[in-house]
Amino acid sequence: MMRQWIFNSWNGVMDYKHNPLRHIPDLQVRHMVMQILAFMWALAFSLFILDNFFFFGVSAIGHVAVIAAIVITVGTFKVAENRPYMFGSYHSYGRTRGYTLWHDKHGNPQKVYFDKNDPGGEHE
Repeated sequence: MMRQWIFNSWNGVMDYKHNPLRHIPDLQVRHMVMQILAFMWALAFSLFILDNFFFFGVSAIGHVAVIAAIVITVGTFKVAENRPYMFGSYHSYGRTRGYTLWHDKHGNPQKVYFDKNDPGGEHE
């Protein structure tokens, strides 16, 4: 019961699908609003609990790092979910075959033939 309460509390604040920020369509704007809220809470914690401005700097840097990591992770997951072809392969195709394989915006593979008059790149 306590574990579920902690889970729900975390989601209510940090998960954009559950908190009121879900109504902001732009991921970058949601990130900025979360950063402003994090600075506000870091300032409140450092002034009212510890009465120390130095701790505000440490706390603010920690909040930026944690929230940025969360946003980058969520953004990466969204790209992987909506456009998995963006993560294609890590190798490049040589010109020796006369064509390369390319993926359109829907992830469908296509052959792209090279210009016969093109001498190729510096590694050919």
